[in-house]
Amino acid sequence: MSEIKHVNLPYQASLLSFFAAVRDLPFPALLDSNHEHFPDTNFDILVANPIARVHPVSNSQPITWYTTPLYELSNTDNPMTLLNELMSLICKEPWAQSAPKDLPFVGGLLGYYGYESGHYVERLPDTVDHDIKLETLSLGLYGWAVITSHKKKTTKLITSPWCPPEDVADLINRFTSACDDVLVKHDLNEAQPFRLETPFTSNMTKTEYAQKFSSVQDYIRSGDCYQVNLAQRFSTKYQGDTFTAYHTLRDACPTPFSAYMEFSPQQSLLSHSPERFLLCDQGRVESKPIKGTVARGNSPEEDKANADWLLTSEKDRAENLMIVDLLRNDLGRTCLTGSIKAPKLFALESYANVHHLVSTVEGRIDQADQAIRVFHQSFPGGSITGAPKIRAMEIIDELEPHERSAYCGSVAYFSANGQMDSSITIRTLVADHGNLHCWAGGGLVADSKCQEEYQETFTKVGKLTHTLEQDFLK
Repeated sequence: MSEIKHVNLPYQASLLSFFAAVRDLPFPALLDSNHEHFPDTNFDILVANPIARVHPVSNSQPITWYTTPLYELSNTDNPMTLLNELMSLICKEPWAQSAPKDLPFVGGLLGYYGYESGHYVERLPDTVDHDIKLETLSLGLYGWAVITSHKKKTTKLITSPWCPPEDVADLINRFTSACDDVLVKHDLNEAQPFRLETPFTSNMTKTEYAQKFSSVQDYIRSGDCYQVNLAQRFSTKYQGDTFTAYHTLRDACPTPFSAYMEFSPQQSLLSHSPERFLLCDQGRVESKPIKGTVARGNSPEEDKANADWLLTSEKDRAENLMIVDLLRNDLGRTCLTGSIKAPKLFALESYANVHHLVSTVEGRIDQADQAIRVFHQSFPGGSITGAPKIRAMEIIDELEPHERSAYCGSVAYFSANGQMDSSITIRTLVADHGNLHCWAGGGLVADSKCQEEYQETFTKVGKLTHTLEQDFLK
């Protein structure tokens, strides 16, 4: 019987050089935990050359096979419905059921969901300007992965029965020829130099932000909602290789849910997210919403004072608790009855430019193919919409002028062995045909102050924009 196979490779502190070794293959993607000292960090995952890709296609089934189709799927134009069906078939494979559960990915689906993928879950208005050509969602069906475990200090090539022997031999040759930092530096040196043509500018003025802030307050006072996440988009023009930009940002802004994905020479995703959306580990489902932010201090004393202030801020704790309740409800749609709990509230996590309040919500499932259904029924994450979720999303559509695209969506994988992990794609940039976009927002509640919330968006995104402007704006 065919089964999962392992090839041991030299331990890689990062998979950047291995990524460079497969950049010529279609749809390469790197899930990059970036820094081994974060509490949620363990695995890095690299994939490329998918067997198939699920993505929206007008008036046809949303799947493109690059080999002989592995499964016969129902004729639906809803990609989330098709993804549910596909994972159900994959998880029933004998090799999938016997696959090791301690590996995060043994073959399966990996990619991103844009924020607007929520339209496949709920009936929502769509009045924003769609000026980004990146697809609403794109997930590849991958037959192999390179996985680094930072805790075990191991790097392995994992191949499924979908991966032909000739492909395995080619991959082994590529990776054994690559060594830390040598290939990636060569790749960056040979690439077209990256540069920004202009500073980042927002899609709304300070006055326009204040008007939108006032509208949210009116909705809160009228009882429509009690929290809305309002975001600005910052954009610039660029030229050159975005992998260079990613490489620079990962050094300046280490985060546990970083990711780099290439879809074409003109389109890529650069994510430096600190936030987990949903994890499924051997039936245990976990979400870790972030709500509550303060800037890092300029001295150790100021930094500690800022952290202490955040830990005791009644407003931030109340915002966080609102989203915890929302996520308990979302997980309750699909997790086992009575399994939902919140074992940790208001924990402090610190990053290069901010401190965050982070809580933990847990549930359980008892079937491997339920992981993707939990994800879909909870999407998008409540920490970046507001509450109640549907009304908050309607207000976001009304007030924000442009689509969010990959921002506030998710980078995710769904493995044949039932394992799943995903991020909330905050601190994320989209490169699209010479345009580079990033976003920042915050949850507005009844006692929010306009100037403080406006400044918080710059605090959140500033490390990304300032780093790129400092290094690449000529």
